[in-house]
Amino acid sequence: MAQHPDICIRGAGIVGRTLALLLAREQLNVALVAAPDKPHFPDVRAYSLNGAAKTLLQDLRCWPDGPAVTPVHQMQVWGDQGGQLNFGAHEQGVTELNWMVDVPVLEDRLAAAVQFQPKIEVVNTPVAAPLTVVCEGRASQTRSELGVGFDVTHYEQHAVATRLVCAQAHQGIARQWFGWHHTPGLAQPQAEILALLPMGGEGGREVAFVWSVHPHRAQALMALPPEAFASELAQACAHALGAMTLSAERGVWPLQLARAQRWIGAMPGVAKQSFALAGDAAHALHPLAGQGLNLGLADVTELVQVIRNKEFWRPLHDMKLLRRYERARQADVQAMGWVTDGLQRLFAQPGPVWQNLRNWGMRGFDRSGPLKHWMTQHAMGQTHSSPTRGG
Repeated sequence: MAQHPDICIRGAGIVGRTLALLLAREQLNVALVAAPDKPHFPDVRAYSLNGAAKTLLQDLRCWPDGPAVTPVHQMQVWGDQGGQLNFGAHEQGVTELNWMVDVPVLEDRLAAAVQFQPKIEVVNTPVAAPLTVVCEGRASQTRSELGVGFDVTHYEQHAVATRLVCAQAHQGIARQWFGWHHTPGLAQPQAEILALLPMGGEGGREVAFVWSVHPHRAQALMALPPEAFASELAQACAHALGAMTLSAERGVWPLQLARAQRWIGAMPGVAKQSFALAGDAAHALHPLAGQGLNLGLADVTELVQVIRNKEFWRPLHDMKLLRRYERARQADVQAMGWVTDGLQRLFAQPGPVWQNLRNWGMRGFDRSGPLKHWMTQHAMGQTHSSPTRGG
């Protein structure tokens, strides 16, 4: 890079690379700090992306194709006592609710685009710049070094995830169950959330799944042989897709609700340099709504929009400028956090009174018309706009 960077991005994941590409189109010089090499293991991650995220990635020419993208036409949700929700693309006036995207393929597309962008320089260590954007994920070391607190609520659940091949085609339907399990050694039954997410393209029989369970249950599930694990899973989802066979290794991680105490600030001990947080470095949610990456991409969309529309005389490190980004994003992230946390806690309450209340609520919401439509449109990203090409 012939000139000093205007912006340094710490974290070269999906959010960091997307931000780098957007800023480069604004004719800004970007230093992108490469992520450290990860140990080799099968990557079973899959993200649910909404319409706003798709438009953004298509505009960058990084949207995957073929079996790496699976459109979701319908979502079915079952409660623990007869409650049920159905979300259909047709009733929303669209062809798809969202898209399930294979993470490694998307990362490769973004990495290739970065290599061909002369305004981006990939570096191994952080460099000084008027603005540093931290996109390192929820375990961000830079956030800690900057002294930014990270308020974390630990759920008494771990996520167990892998890929499966099913006897029946998924038909583009995302399926989710809220239920209970009596785990040996625990006095009370524990709430569980199981999601089967269509993968492998239209007509495929592959699914990604995320099973949110008590840590003791997660340990037991991870210890099961693959055949016994698949059998346990098939029973938990009432054999919705027939017999199941594991096609990848299992992964497990703890679940939490988290949010940075502040998203912007001045770089400690350095004049005319500031920082901003984006993506999981700023917030983390329970995966039950599948909105994590959508929120992260909305962060970078808003940050680029703020930078594009700034007064010509205002520098990138200006705190008034960065507060516009912080204010715009915190409200949206907080609202989604309330929704996911509220649902998780509602379904974690034992007893017939709570069961009747939440399942009655599910049935009522399913028939609510305008409210259901508004919530679905919000989850689909219809309330956000994507960046347009800068001059």
